[in-house]
Amino acid sequence: MAVLVPAFLLTDLLRYKPVLVIQGVSQVVIWLILLRGSTLLQMQLMEFFYGITMACRVAYSSYIFSLVSPVLYQRVAGYSRSSVLLGVFTSSVLGQLCLSLGNISFYTLNAISLGFVSFGLLLAACLPWPKRSLFFNRTQNQEKKEAVAEQATESELDKINPKVLKSPTAAPSCSTSRWRDSVFVGMLLEVKNVVKRPNLRLWSLWWIFNSTGYYLVLFYVHILWNKVYPASDNKKVYNGGVEAASTLLSAIISFMAGFVKIRWNLWSELVIGVITAVQAGLLLLMVNTDNIWVCYVSYILFRGFYQFLVPIATFQIASSLTKELCALVFGINTFLGTVLKSIINLIFIDKRGLAFDVHAQFLVHFIYFTFLTVVYLVCAAVVIVRHYRSQQRGGGGSSDQASPTELSPVAVNLEVEPLSNGKSVKA
Repeated sequence: MAVLVPAFLLTDLLRYKPVLVIQGVSQVVIWLILLRGSTLLQMQLMEFFYGITMACRVAYSSYIFSLVSPVLYQRVAGYSRSSVLLGVFTSSVLGQLCLSLGNISFYTLNAISLGFVSFGLLLAACLPWPKRSLFFNRTQNQEKKEAVAEQATESELDKINPKVLKSPTAAPSCSTSRWRDSVFVGMLLEVKNVVKRPNLRLWSLWWIFNSTGYYLVLFYVHILWNKVYPASDNKKVYNGGVEAASTLLSAIISFMAGFVKIRWNLWSELVIGVITAVQAGLLLLMVNTDNIWVCYVSYILFRGFYQFLVPIATFQIASSLTKELCALVFGINTFLGTVLKSIINLIFIDKRGLAFDVHAQFLVHFIYFTFLTVVYLVCAAVVIVRHYRSQQRGGGGSSDQASPTELSPVAVNLEVEPLSNGKSVKA
């Protein structure tokens, strides 16, 4: 949480590559500590570098976007997501095979991981420097153009009336204009405009609250599995295979979600509510079962339902924003979700809080998803009732509700993409 905001800002300011190198170095440090460390303080230091690694993930996608034209954004986004899923699937399969068939110890697996992340650091050092950034360089270029235009205007005025003196209030006005056009103020103004849009507000809130519960389950599910099935023989542990199966299912479901046709402006809350209710039921099943395979299957389905909504949320947010604002909105959503995860951890898991065991933690997660389900279903009822009441009164609903919305590539053929504050940015 502490590193995420500086990482997001430095990513664009430093043009991505240094942040990717920092991420690679932190990953190498993580596995060195895992291999050599044994104390609690060393593990906490490892977690700090893990936080740096996770916060620097935003540099990866932003770096790819900075290398290509906006026409290719949709394609490279698919490439990057497929690369991540392929990496998770491959590592899970290889880890499970090494553990079950090769009788390789966990220490050796960590040593192999250290080799892979070291190679990743070498690749990061060899990456080319992007020629542009999304926020800061664009603003600097805009200021230069405005300065040239201002000088040209002043010279024309001097030709018309050379006796005209400059106003003493011009400097404060210029400084005020520069302050309003600064990167940070522009970011805040854009976020304010985004919050006013109901559709973006809904999916951003889903991203914050549901991703919080999703990652809390992912972070602690292996501890739950060890409690349900504390196998002494490593050959009987199939955690890697389950991770591979859940990743493969998630990839398939994410692909299928791109072809779903639903009137999302009417049924979004209901779809989210139903899926969240199913996830809550799966968590309750994981808490109350003593069968490890029931836990495995519940986890696979839990991940699959979440991954079904991820591309839909991405499309709903990205389809009405410029790519610069996409990075900003997703960065803020990730930060708020991280804050919420930290609060829940401090209250229920940390020793300074309630210090629940893993079964009690998953019971809290079940209550959390149940509460979200109630909120979504209530909102869905309100939206649907309002819609049909408007139809009965002869309103017929807005024209954008007449046809279903399909997840298709967003057109970016325009030379200028409008921002929500009335300005425009070159595509």
